[in-house]
Amino acid sequence: MKVLVLGSGAREHAVVWKFSETLGKDSLFAAPGNAGMAEAATLLTLSSETDNEAVVKVCRDYGIDFVFVGPEIPLANGVVDALTEAGIAAFGPHKEAAQLESSKVFSKEFMNRHRIPTAEAQEFQNPDDFIAYIEKTNGKVVVKKSGLAAGKGVLESDDKKALLEFGTEILKTDKLLVEEFLSGYEISIFVLMDGKHYAILPPCADFKKAGDGDNGPNTGGMGAICPVPCVTPELKKEISKEIVEPVMAGLQKDGLTYKGLLYIGLMITADGPKVLEFNVRFGDPETQPLLAALPCCFEFLAAALRDQKLDELETEGAFDLAGKAAVGVVVAAEGYPGPYKKNCEVTALPENRSDLTVFHAATVRGEDGKLRTAGGRCFTVVGVAETLSEAAKKAYDGVRQLHFEGCWSRSDIGKKFF
Repeated sequence: MKVLVLGSGAREHAVVWKFSETLGKDSLFAAPGNAGMAEAATLLTLSSETDNEAVVKVCRDYGIDFVFVGPEIPLANGVVDALTEAGIAAFGPHKEAAQLESSKVFSKEFMNRHRIPTAEAQEFQNPDDFIAYIEKTNGKVVVKKSGLAAGKGVLESDDKKALLEFGTEILKTDKLLVEEFLSGYEISIFVLMDGKHYAILPPCADFKKAGDGDNGPNTGGMGAICPVPCVTPELKKEISKEIVEPVMAGLQKDGLTYKGLLYIGLMITADGPKVLEFNVRFGDPETQPLLAALPCCFEFLAAALRDQKLDELETEGAFDLAGKAAVGVVVAAEGYPGPYKKNCEVTALPENRSDLTVFHAATVRGEDGKLRTAGGRCFTVVGVAETLSEAAKKAYDGVRQLHFEGCWSRSDIGKKFF
């Protein structure tokens, strides 16, 4: 099998790393990739990840059998539709199903239609209507941009001025939702689907705020853990019955099934689990600790999805962590999530080993051969152990060994769950 991983972040590096367990560089490709992925895969040049014709052409040129689409933008742009039409198997939804992530309005309507527990919400397109609604609210509410926003299109606040400024800016180009504020704790549920069967992967939790103690502005994610210790077997059964089963039934009824993954962001409230959002691909940074601990062979997974035999992999225990736990810590550039420095030389990097893996998120190799940063979130350092606290120690040992000018990370990833 020849596999192409589409994307360039730490999530895609983790996927490449997982495929490399059985595939060599002659069978494993990444586009556009990053410096870390170049160690295990052949990097291919694309004019753009959103140029569907270019993606199909590079697949034909290199005889690609299977495309694993990492980021949300190519999915929303219909790359899987183009690949399917070309007869190339792909991991990810068709363009219509991708709206579950690319349109908060579409996904909220889906949830309400199929009676899936979620926050109450109001949709707005007109600034005057939005302003009038906010002026009448009391307490904290959540304003969400309907379209894609790289994890930064959400504001939770009881400050009416901040809400109005945030929302009116969104309404210049998009719709928005105003949702009730839900109290509880958040977890991420990943559901693999092959069109006939589905499998629920171990739960994860990510840390979206920039500062320790879950303070500061939203980011794309500053770290994640897998599994989540407070997700008991009883809670797993409740999530499966009250959330996953009706979601899968709804996808089937609406013709939205696909071969890939559905990410369900949940708030565990006093009234039970409620859906915060859907993504139609693996999350970042949750993917990094999840895959570091998961025994599943990705070459076999790709074949099982293609042939609709996911149930066989689940029976074999491919999605059982077998007593492992993992913690991933994001190392970011100075200034992130605001304007940040780029092109900083990475002067120190820990070596990968069985219990510590460094996934590159935004790195390039300069003409001088030196490793340099190329984005806001630059690395995810993942520790693996028998317990989350031990895994966190390993991850932070790795973080201390990594250095570039201005690098920083949160110091408390996973701590509230230990």
